[in-house]
Amino acid sequence: MKYRNASAPLKERVEDLLGRMTREEKIGQLCQPFGWHSYRKNGEGGVEVTESFRREIAGRGIGSLYGTLRADPWTEVTLETGLSPGQGAEAVNVIQKYAIENSRLGIPILFGEECSHGHMAIGATVFPVPLAIGSTWNVELYRRMCRAVALETRAQGGAATYSPVLDVVRDPRWGRTEECFGEDPYLIGEFAVAAVEGLQGDSPDGTDSVMATLKHFAGYGFSEGGRNAGPAHMGMRELHDVDLYPFKKAVEAGALSVMTAYNEIDGVPCTSSSYLLREVLREQWGFDGFVITDCGAIDMLASGHDVAEDGGHAAALALKAGVDMEMSGRFFGDYLAGELEGGRLSEAELNEAVGRILSVKFRLGLFERPYVDPERAALVVGSREHAELARQIAREGTVLLKNEAGTLPFDSRTVGTVAMIGPNADNVYNQLGDYTSPQPRGKVATLLEGIREKLGPERVRYAPGCRVTGGNRDGFESALECADAADVVVLALGSSSARDFGEGTIDLRTGASVVRADAESDMDCGEGVDRTRLSLSGVQLELMQAIRALGKPIVVVYVNGRPIAEPWVDEHADAILEAWYPGQEGGRAIADILFGEANPSGKLTVSVPKETGQLPVHYNGKRSRGKRYLETDLKPRYPFGFGLSYTEFVYSDLQAGSWKEEDDGAFRARLSVRVTNAGGTAGAETVQLYVKDDVSSVARPVKELKGFHKIWLEPGEAREVEFIIEREHLMFTGQHYRLVLEPGTFTLTVARHSDDSDGLSATIVVEDEGGGR
Repeated sequence: MKYRNASAPLKERVEDLLGRMTREEKIGQLCQPFGWHSYRKNGEGGVEVTESFRREIAGRGIGSLYGTLRADPWTEVTLETGLSPGQGAEAVNVIQKYAIENSRLGIPILFGEECSHGHMAIGATVFPVPLAIGSTWNVELYRRMCRAVALETRAQGGAATYSPVLDVVRDPRWGRTEECFGEDPYLIGEFAVAAVEGLQGDSPDGTDSVMATLKHFAGYGFSEGGRNAGPAHMGMRELHDVDLYPFKKAVEAGALSVMTAYNEIDGVPCTSSSYLLREVLREQWGFDGFVITDCGAIDMLASGHDVAEDGGHAAALALKAGVDMEMSGRFFGDYLAGELEGGRLSEAELNEAVGRILSVKFRLGLFERPYVDPERAALVVGSREHAELARQIAREGTVLLKNEAGTLPFDSRTVGTVAMIGPNADNVYNQLGDYTSPQPRGKVATLLEGIREKLGPERVRYAPGCRVTGGNRDGFESALECADAADVVVLALGSSSARDFGEGTIDLRTGASVVRADAESDMDCGEGVDRTRLSLSGVQLELMQAIRALGKPIVVVYVNGRPIAEPWVDEHADAILEAWYPGQEGGRAIADILFGEANPSGKLTVSVPKETGQLPVHYNGKRSRGKRYLETDLKPRYPFGFGLSYTEFVYSDLQAGSWKEEDDGAFRARLSVRVTNAGGTAGAETVQLYVKDDVSSVARPVKELKGFHKIWLEPGEAREVEFIIEREHLMFTGQHYRLVLEPGTFTLTVARHSDDSDGLSATIVVEDEGGGR
């Protein structure tokens, strides 16, 4: 059988296997049921496949399983009922072995896992959320993280991951803002390429490589009112120049899978859009992987978007549009056979989808190496090396927003007593973000623990003060007593994306954990949790106002998943750190910054408005964006790219070359700037390049990020930073919806952030018309 011959050409292996398959077996390859239902623990410490799984294998078979190792309140898999890394690898082997040995053709299962900020399995490393990763502006560091995630996932048998999230954030009231890198397509595109290269490695069939899945395709971050899965209101030009740009870069980097978004664009749901899935993705970009739906997306075609009359119609619409696999598999499994029998789908359309899935399975090496080594999984998953990497990312992703009179860093020798107050000071799950597995005690270092490690427990006082949500003020009195007895106050405020992990709640008077069946949820962020405002929830602001009246220095640390707009905090805090959800090592990383063992270098990748009513406030709005409001202007409180340091960086000697043809025949311009660390502390600076098309045939953004370099400088050290401006940096979708480069002048600005009045600018003249491509 040629399909079993690893040396045979890929196309021939696919054709040979397809030719041997029945219609039911083909439909089985398109289905991805929930994997945590496929096994159960037995009384001997091992696992065995479930009866329902046996029935599915005996029927049409299973092409893929979703979240087999996923553990969280949704799956109802806990630390007690779930699997350790070694057990997880053993379970995958058991499931895989049964499927191969009890199916006619022995086609291996593709195990797909969630890995937004680490493998969502028990024991895996929990890295900071993507919004914090974006704030590092360190693409190489993220590539290293993706290699670690791929290693941990593949070691347990997962060969596919549903990341990276490449949505462009336009309304941060959206609960999934934390899952995104930011508001700028160029920056997201750089991280997208790093994700594909890091996850898939040198070859996707490696023992430390997994298939990357780009999501959510497309327009998902543009949802109406910031409501999850709401309509995306955008024109074709904005769709291509902004939202599709990161996906295109990732496809060019070799991504093997794409996930459709729930939303519709101009009335057409993404899951049934042949324009997106066939014309753009495959015909224009040459994508050769497979397309998978988000969970329940086909259902929405019939019940939500109402573009399909019933389940069969919805399944047919999706397959015809270019969908190859359905997460959950319910509609493809229940209806495709009937649609084929009725002539509404053709065998050729079915074969097309199945062939693409089989092709990826061959490329992943599943036919040659379907099993994994449990001992290796136990060794590499959650390693100390990966924990240190998580700590470094958390340090570099933390943004210093304010630092009056040198409040920070603290000197551990002279700071005296620190009051650690706030609902996010010592809450493990509030620090981790959504898409997180249950965590054993002691694995996650909270901010309270991080500060205690620096000063010793005797110099740190703690009181939670209040919850993230709700109006309970029972903890105010003890918080005020705690603050009054201390020399400085660190106030950990923000949000929570924590699901109910059964941890109970915190006694607001004592700070002790209390297990209660009626514990309230603090969740005000995460998937499906969208808000009308960007203010602090509950009585957190009241808590800070009460503590401020004591006259003690206050450092606010935001631990959160979306920007917070609180003018009173901005005005009255002595220093503010934006930490986002910093992961399992976040408490130590933030403490490193508070005590000067790390110099903050994070920069915002989302603009923070003065108030919610300013939305949208993304920096790259149109030049024609309108006039100011009656109450305020259009500028954000903290602009895109902003972030302070404990040292000072000086920019000078901007040198701009002309736009000219170089030896390889390509037209380019080169720009350089000298950056000097003029302070007394070593640190990293992200040098940013913005481009403005001075006059264009269509209304364009006021400026666009087109380059950035993060550099490390010792005190007094200077370095020349060079940017190369290519044709693609100056092109846009023209009047006839073709990508064009128009002749004219372009203003290039090198700056510390998008609204830097001290940025250095130069002009280049482009005489090459370039045409379209």
